[in-house]
Formats: sequence, structure tokens, C-alpha cells
Amino acid sequence: MKTAGMGKGKEELPLFPFKAPDSLEGLDIPESLVEDLMLRRLYVTGTSNLRSLTQALKLSFAVVHTVFQRLRKEQFFEVKGMEGQDYTFTLSAKGQEFARKSFELCRYSGPAPVSLKDYRNTVRAQIGKVSVNRSKLMELLPDLVLTEGFLDQLGPALVSQNSIFIYGPTGNGKTSIVNRLPRIYQDVVAIPYAIEFDRQIIVVYDPVVHQRVEADVHGLDTRWVLCRRPYVFVGGELEPSMLELKVDRSTGVYVAPLQMKANNGMLVIDDFGRQILSPEYLLNRWIVPLDRRVDYLSLSYGVKFEIPFEMTVIFSTNLDPLKLADEAFLRRIQNKIFVEPVSPEVFDRIFHQITEKKSAPHETDSADFLRKLCSQFGCKELRACYPGDIINIIESISAYEGIPLEINKANLTRAANIYFTKTADPGKETSRSSSAKGTGERRADGLKQRPGFGFYEVTHTS
Repeated sequence: MKTAGMGKGKEELPLFPFKAPDSLEGLDIPESLVEDLMLRRLYVTGTSNLRSLTQALKLSFAVVHTVFQRLRKEQFFEVKGMEGQDYTFTLSAKGQEFARKSFELCRYSGPAPVSLKDYRNTVRAQIGKVSVNRSKLMELLPDLVLTEGFLDQLGPALVSQNSIFIYGPTGNGKTSIVNRLPRIYQDVVAIPYAIEFDRQIIVVYDPVVHQRVEADVHGLDTRWVLCRRPYVFVGGELEPSMLELKVDRSTGVYVAPLQMKANNGMLVIDDFGRQILSPEYLLNRWIVPLDRRVDYLSLSYGVKFEIPFEMTVIFSTNLDPLKLADEAFLRRIQNKIFVEPVSPEVFDRIFHQITEKKSAPHETDSADFLRKLCSQFGCKELRACYPGDIINIIESISAYEGIPLEINKANLTRAANIYFTKTADPGKETSRSSSAKGTGERRADGLKQRPGFGFYEVTHTS
């Protein structure tokens, strides 16, 4: 692959456009599987022609024509007429019976799969190379307030393309950081619609995960989809079944697990330690893949096979890493970045960036006053989320009362009284923001509380 470009503009295409095979042998999958696909497609559509089947199965016209002639000789089709040089045909009684039995076993009638061998080779050929420095990272993350200390930890970790462990107290932007990391990639990779192994079909392409790129590449094997490098983000909903092949009982095909969909890209495990599955399960499941860059999956009847594990895995947590993982696992995650609370200087920069972005009038000492408010409400350390959350509340108050937005001491105090939590015991009156006890997720009122080191995500309310 080409080096991942850092400039803005069109994505770089793969160096090897995959040439569409013009013979059954060139597909590198069982010929009978291709025949079954065509019969099932006709079983679903009723009537079709060669051009339509070429588009639906993502095969060359030559391959579709070869299979058509073979099945026609075996009396599986009835030709209804001609459209130019193309045939219009349907299934014969014999073809209907054969297709029905095939459909009962597997209802998949979409794009033809690629071979497991081709998939392995392609993933390894598409391992990118990240080239960033401090100034480039600042260009790619203009909506964040960043410190050089944080950048000088993040940059080398990204260049290494090894796994990253980002940890620290909540409310400082860890999730906002990782959500922007795909910006380092400007190139394109090829993702197969599906792969074939042991005559089983495994669906890989997922339009929710894979961002398709429209590109006119002449002669491309259209069983592959050109996409931006994948970015898979999962939080507390992660469960063991999402890491294994899953059979769709209604169709008889397998669905690829998260790590397979993330190959050649990034996989983020947010709020690590708060999943349904235990940290120990995940660490034991991936201790070998993280070390050897290969994973092993099993079909429902026990047959195992190897796939590449070529992605940057990012763990993000506000829990103590030493309580989540043992030394053997942490050793395999070479990049560990602590995301500390913000300094007063960074806090003020965040405040002023947000007010500027929102064109919000404010008093000159508003940032200093907000810091003092945080202290008065019992906050032992400053969080990057405080300025934005408080200003969002002031915006809501202004909209509620129908008055212009203004950041002043009275409004800051009023918003802080809403934002910070107080104890029920007036004799022990202490407060903290809801973010201090959060998990880095979006609050019920829609305000973002995202963990990071020395930055804040500038957002808008609408």
C-alpha cells in the first residue's frame, strides 16, 4: 500500500487494483459454490439476465456466461428471450428443485466470496505506514486543545501501530482523542464482501463499519469494496460472542467478528473494564493475537482457521490498569499513555476556545472565576470537560429564558449549581461534577463528558 498520506484531499488508492478474474479457476473458490449462488439468485428474483447477475454476484460477464452455459446444458434454465446479445431466463422445474434445496441450506445470494488465502494475502499487503509528527497531529486535531507533552506520547504510539493503552481519570477527553485518530489515514483499502472457507460463507463487509469510497478503477475485481481504513468502536456493550464467528440462523451464513472487520484499521475498546465480559476473558482471548498478529476462529462444527490480526487496538479506561490486567498482558501493550487532569493554563485555553467558537460574550476573568467555582464545589482537580459542560448549561438557561447568551459570574454560578453534585449532609457539604463519577459516556442530558490529556472537544448544541 501507499504510505498513509497526511494532507487533505482525495484518498490514495491501493497500488494493486485487483483484476477481475475472467475464468472460474481464477476465482479461487469452489466452482459448485458459484453455481449455487447463481441458482439461489434466480430462485429469489424469478427472472434475470446475464448482465443483472454480473452486477448482483460481482463477477465478470465471462464467468457468469460460462456458468450459465454449463447449467443450461444441464437443463436448469429456461430461456425466455434475448435482449441484444443477452439472455433473459428463469429456472426450469429441475432448476427450481435444485435451487430450493440449496436455499434451505443457505439463503445467501449476494456477491461472490473471495478465498481465505486471497483475504490473508490482501490484509498483509495493506498494512499501512503512519508518518506523523507534532505539527501534523496539531493540524489533524484543530478542534482540540493539546499540550506538547501529550502529543509527544501519542505520536510515537501511532507511528508504531502497536496497541495503545490510554488511561486516566474521567472527564479529560480520552474518548474524544480516540474518535479522531482515524484522521491520520488518507489512503484506501480493499474489503471483501465475503470470504469462503470450507464451503462456508463469512460476510465481512459491513456498511456500518466500512466507509465506502467511490472510485472508478477499471478492471477491478468487484468482489472487493474500496473503503477508508476501518474504525471499529465498542464500549460497555462488548460481549464474548462479538469476538467470534456468529452464524445467522435465518440465512445460514457467518458474520465476521469485530476484530476481523477492523483489520487494516483501528479497533477501540472504550470504557475497558466495564464490559459484560470480564477483563480477564478479553485479555486471555487476545494475548496471542496481540503478540503474534494472528487470530484463530472456529466454524460452528469445530473447524478452525487462521486470519490476520493487523490493526491498532486501543484500550481506553478510567480504571487502574494494574487492577485490570496482569504484567504479561500489559507487556504486550507497549504504548501506555496516562491522561492526566488539566492544568489551570490549559483549562483557561479550553474555556477561551469554546467561547470563541460559540461567539459567546464573556467577562475577562470568567475562566479564572470558573476555576475558583470548581474549587468551591469540592473539585480536587480540574477536568477538561468542565468549561464546555458549564457553558452548555448556560446556553440552555439562555434559551429557556429567551435572553442572549452571556458568560458572566452570575450565570457561571447558576450553571455550576446545576452541574455539580452536592451531598445530602449539609454539615459535610462537598460537591463534584457528574463527570467525576461517570464512565466517559454521554450523559442523559446530552452533554459530552469525554476523558484526555490537556484538551477539550469543542462541540455545539443545536
